[in-house]
This record gives sequence, structure tokens and C-alpha cells, in this order.
Amino acid sequence: MSGAGGNATQQLRLARHHHRNQRQSHYSHTSFTSTDNQNVRCSPFATYLPTNTPNRVVFALLIINKAGGLVYNRTFAPGLQKLDGNDYLILAGTFHGIHAISRQINPAPAAQHLPGYRRPPTTGLESLESSHFRLTCFQTPTGVKFLLFTSPEQPNTEVVVRRCYEIYGDYVMKNPFYSMEMPIRVEKFDRALGGYLVRP
Repeated sequence: MSGAGGNATQQLRLARHHHRNQRQSHYSHTSFTSTDNQNVRCSPFATYLPTNTPNRVVFALLIINKAGGLVYNRTFAPGLQKLDGNDYLILAGTFHGIHAISRQINPAPAAQHLPGYRRPPTTGLESLESSHFRLTCFQTPTGVKFLLFTSPEQPNTEVVVRRCYEIYGDYVMKNPFYSMEMPIRVEKFDRALGGYLVRP
């Protein structure tokens, strides 16, 4: 009995060893095909995260001048209900009014302040989120508003919309042919935004 038991134990160990070698051999050859059709090897413990994650999307960008007029509108990815030009104008004007009202809704100031105290500036509505999209608003010191529509899963939307503002400053504000408060039709601005917001 002891001899039979020893043989069974030895066979079990050999089977486990063989299975372990097969698994390691499989992992050592694990690979995936990249976007440029190159076969890339990876560690069995590495996690491949594709860059084109469907849940992280920038849908659209709207720019509203300080008077509440829509001066720029562009869609970067499908996913939102399509609106016509008049709907976008109504959306811009409505948000401008809500933003102005929200700036007035603040906690009551304290009765007494130290000499030289200055109340921090109010920002108004900065973010609005539903089950399908997130709206992030960034207002510049001159009153221009950037409205960024993204999926709720999109991270760092404040950073993204501020980068859009930087691109606006580089290609629109420095354009000698652009008139303030007028619709933005600057080709270099379109290309720069597309290069930043459109996923390959």
C-alpha cells in the first residue's frame, strides 16, 4: 500500500509540474496586435489598456462670449442627441442666464471681516452631470465660457477644458484677423483642437 501510495503521489507531482510548465510557456508567448499591426509581447502580469476606451469620450465643445452668444460649436464624437443651430443658440443663451444666477447664490457673508478682507470671486455653475454626459464650464477672466461635453467617466475634465482655453489663446486671440465677440472661424484653431480632443 505504501508503494502504491508513493507512486500516486509521484504521478500527481509530475502532473502538476507539467501543467505549471505549460502555463508558463503560454504566458511567455502572450501577445496582442497593436494599432500599427505590430505583434507586441507582454508580461503575463501586465494589463493592456487600449487608448480608445469607449466609456471615456469628449463629445463636443461650445464657446460662449461674454454677452451669451454662441461663437463656436464643434462635435468631436457621436453619442449625444443631434441639435440644430437654433437649439445650440438657445442652449448657449439659457446656460448663460443660469450661470449668471448661480453666481448670485452664495452663502451669506459674515457680519464682520478683518480690515483689507476681500471676498473671493464667485465662479457660478462649473459642472452639470446626468446619467449620459457631463458638462464642464470654464469661464475666462474676460467672461468667455467654455462648455465641454464629455461622458461621465471622462477624468480630469477641468484640465481638458483649460487646455482648450490655452489653444484658444494661441490660435484665436493671437490671430490678427479675428474680431472679438464674433463667431470663430480659424482653421488652425480647428486643427489644434482636433489634434487634442479627437481620438485616433
